[in-house]
Amino acid sequence: MSSRLMTHATRLCACLAAGLAGCNSVQNQTLNAEGVALYRQGAYPQAAQKFQEAIAKRPDLGDGYYNLAAALHQSGVRHNRPDDLRQAEDLYNQALDRSPNHAECYRGLAVLLNETDRRDAAFRLLNNWAIASPQNPDPKIEIARLLEESQRPEEAETQLVQAITIDPNNARALAALGRLRDEAGDHMQALQNYQRSLAVNRFQPQVAARVATLQSAAGSAATLTTGPSGTRLGAAPSVPPPLRY
Repeated sequence: MSSRLMTHATRLCACLAAGLAGCNSVQNQTLNAEGVALYRQGAYPQAAQKFQEAIAKRPDLGDGYYNLAAALHQSGVRHNRPDDLRQAEDLYNQALDRSPNHAECYRGLAVLLNETDRRDAAFRLLNNWAIASPQNPDPKIEIARLLEESQRPEEAETQLVQAITIDPNNARALAALGRLRDEAGDHMQALQNYQRSLAVNRFQPQVAARVATLQSAAGSAATLTTGPSGTRLGAAPSVPPPLRY
């Protein structure tokens, strides 16, 4: 074969490989989307099958491993299947090998470790992520969540403040900080945090509902506390506890 024909053949093989990779990427995305839809319906075995097919199409991408881990995680918890939980843990780690900053994967693995009485391991996982990615606010947010679940709200608040220092417009961190302050009874500061979060991402219906609740309570308090002459009329109503989201 002439060098010209060899060059043409090499280019053709490269084009075919690129086309195949592109086709596999589309199929991978489609299968993952179908699996997510089944997962949301609670059909975890069927979802897992879709995620396995997605992994077969693109084994180099982390999302399929994470999705399969999440499905097995749910199945393991709901049906008390230790083998599913062990597989889920392995798959979470495989996902992180391919996507080192996969926030949802870190969250899922930390939850699994916590659920299986390995809270110290969960903290190590998230702290190591924070050290490896010092300019990423997500590790701080996940550490804060774990601290809050461990009944350590002051430390959780410190982590969230650090996350906001890294990214002042992080809607998740602002909403989470608002919730902590809300639960502590600092409703005015919580309201400011919620409003800042909504200014960044207005598609947070639970945060918006909480803002409305706090604003309504503040208005009622002002009306009940003082009348037209400034005299005290009665006690302000208590603010309902914040929703968890």
